[in-house]
Amino acid sequence: MDEMLHPPKSPALREMFWRSEILQVIYWLRGEQFGLGVYRDQADARMLERFLGVDAEIGVQYLDLLVDRGDLEREGDRYRLSEEGVREGALEFAASWSDLTRPTHGECSADCWCHNSPDEAAACQQERAAAHSDHDH
Repeated sequence: MDEMLHPPKSPALREMFWRSEILQVIYWLRGEQFGLGVYRDQADARMLERFLGVDAEIGVQYLDLLVDRGDLEREGDRYRLSEEGVREGALEFAASWSDLTRPTHGECSADCWCHNSPDEAAACQQERAAAHSDHDH
């Protein structure tokens, strides 16, 4: 990891920070299925250390806290998202990456008809090309 995370200094904000980061990374790991075999939807403190840069001993404390909150379920030294954790992890992940997943200038939004119809897609592409050529003059 090139860039270390810098959690807040106050205990309450630090807890919220690590909850968000842990739920995001476990949600991402779950989606990517980086775990092996039967552990493909589980994470442990060493994975947090690797992906988030948090010391494994400290990571276990936050993992156990998320078990107490109902966001994670513990199986030995491994953790998986609970049903609530999946929902919260998805929200945290989406919020964190929203700037990169929204349409850029000139692109259609997710609710545009062009995603449902080849004719609409062609019309949108033609409209964007015409708008682009108007700006070239």
